[in-house]
Amino acid sequence: MDGKAFMEALNAIEEQKGISKESIIEALKEALKKAYIKEIDGDEEAIVDVTITESEINMSITKKVVEEVIIDYLEISLEDAKKVSKKAKIGDDLVINVDVESLRRITANAVKSILRQKLAEAEKHVLYEQNKDKINEMITGIVDHCDDRGCVVNVGRTSVYLSRRDLIGDETFEPDQSIRMFVANVSNGEKGAMIKVSRSDPGFLKKLFEEEVPDIYNGTVIIKSLAREAGIRSKLSVYTNDPNVDPVGSCIGVNGSAIKKIVEQLGNSRDKEKIDIITYTKNDGLYIVDALRPAKVLYIHLDEQVSEDGKKKAIAIVEDGQLSLAIGKRGANARLACHLTGWSIDIHEKCEMDNLSDISFKSVEELQEEEKTRAKKELYENYLAQVKSARAQREPVKEDLSQGFEKAKPQQILDEDIAEEKPVVEEVKPVVEEAPKVEEVEPTVSKTVVKTTTTLDALEASLENEKKKEPSFKATHKTSKRPHNITDEELPHEKLEEVKPVEKKGPQMDIYTKEELEDLENEEYVDEETYEDEDIDYDEYDSYYDDDEK
Repeated sequence: MDGKAFMEALNAIEEQKGISKESIIEALKEALKKAYIKEIDGDEEAIVDVTITESEINMSITKKVVEEVIIDYLEISLEDAKKVSKKAKIGDDLVINVDVESLRRITANAVKSILRQKLAEAEKHVLYEQNKDKINEMITGIVDHCDDRGCVVNVGRTSVYLSRRDLIGDETFEPDQSIRMFVANVSNGEKGAMIKVSRSDPGFLKKLFEEEVPDIYNGTVIIKSLAREAGIRSKLSVYTNDPNVDPVGSCIGVNGSAIKKIVEQLGNSRDKEKIDIITYTKNDGLYIVDALRPAKVLYIHLDEQVSEDGKKKAIAIVEDGQLSLAIGKRGANARLACHLTGWSIDIHEKCEMDNLSDISFKSVEELQEEEKTRAKKELYENYLAQVKSARAQREPVKEDLSQGFEKAKPQQILDEDIAEEKPVVEEVKPVVEEAPKVEEVEPTVSKTVVKTTTTLDALEASLENEKKKEPSFKATHKTSKRPHNITDEELPHEKLEEVKPVEKKGPQMDIYTKEELEDLENEEYVDEETYEDEDIDYDEYDSYYDDDEK
């Protein structure tokens, strides 16, 4: 055998099918073993061994040496054993080599057929290992060809089949066109791995919402339930625990941008699939009211008893003339509402309520009030739970108190928990000096009670004492006041002390030098009156004024 050509063939199969060399060698070994056993008319008890290397293929069969041969493929006579090994004796297990090239043509074809089967099984196993983690995920493939029954789509090294019922409405695809699919299931049965893909599955629509709506992707908005009839209508209920987020608005997007992108990916059929998005609520009545939209529901009756089909029954009363709207095209709206809510809903018009007089109905307004009450109660219970958890972190519960809690009433326990959480403020009493006590005075103007412990006389006495202790203005400011019988001459006059010039200390700079002082003394004094004696002829200037006037 050409070892180089053999290894090249193994590499080509590994690259095309994605099967490892070890798997191919094991498949070849098993094919040769089964083909040879079939050639010698043996069964599973035959002991055949095959070894394959890069340069050769070796095969052998093990037989027991006996005096009389009964089963040819398990036993060999001593005479024939001596031809193989002269040391053979009765009871030995003799290994006999088999020439692979001596195999018949029929056996070679059997090897080829078995090897092809084993490679297909190995390929499906690889396919299963690669796609088992892709359940409930989206994959993209290239359309190979389509017919009236469905499409064959290439996905990597393998292909999947997309049946007509797994398509959305009457959508069609061309060869080499890219297509997105939802992996509904990956199984590995007797026939090997099988990948179930679909575009009509509700999971396909759910994945589109997760990709296009950021609040659903990060978990802020949660999809509670989804009901779908591909190509006709779908209903989606969402909710959030963040009071600042509108779950329905998040799914629609700004100016409907998110919902438009989702609808564009729901096939190229003539009639686009309609999507209803509602807010999930724990009030079953309001939940059914929203699920039956676009019909307007007026009254609801809920029967908590479970029917034979495992669903609870409800009766909805809609506006007159909206029965067909509530049922929908081909009954799709009513079916989807039942599937979304889990209730079996019977729909009637308002004019038919007289025939249902023995049934008690609740209006939508009453259901809304019940929901408000339930929401307040839930909020209060959450608050109590937070209080209990905070208290448990500060003070661990003691085992000795378990019996006391069992005997106490639930409401009593809640009241005690709330009372213990209130901060205790100690009353601060002012310190008042001892004084004669008087009766309490209750003013009639205000409801507030004022208590006094001193009398008015005592307060006036204390004020007089404070005035005596404070220094008077006369004491702090020395002022003289003349008595009425003393004249001005008799008043003692205070002698003013002469102001002595401040002695100059240190060197000082003169303002003028001696030379400048002498110049100032010698400078002639000019009297301003001399200018009046000057002989000035002012008439010569009149000509200028005369010219200006001209």
